[in-house]
Amino acid sequence: MPVRIIVTDGTTADCTQARHLIEGITTEHLLADRGHNSDAIVNQVIQQNMNPVIPPRKNRKHLRGYDKEIYKLRHLVENAFLHLKAWRGIATRYAKNTTSFLAAVQIKCISIWVNIL
Repeated sequence: MPVRIIVTDGTTADCTQARHLIEGITTEHLLADRGHNSDAIVNQVIQQNMNPVIPPRKNRKHLRGYDKEIYKLRHLVENAFLHLKAWRGIATRYAKNTTSFLAAVQIKCISIWVNIL
């Protein structure tokens, strides 16, 4: 489940917020999709002593390697989003107020964690 959440406009690219989300996080590996394969994000991940597990975009001149076996675990991240979106109020952004929407996401995350434990 999410450790941090940033609510943005629907037209804001995820990769523009990645550095704020990973700032101060300590872990061995950081899994992300191709959309997060920017030099700035990869450099920040390395500076934070994490191993970037991010497949390179196909248009990159120098393709960087990544651990394909660890990347297969990324489906767990996608599953977390599926669980969140199963709640119609989150999937349709029913709460137009950012504070209310964020509260709904946090409540759903709590209910998912309670069911896991």
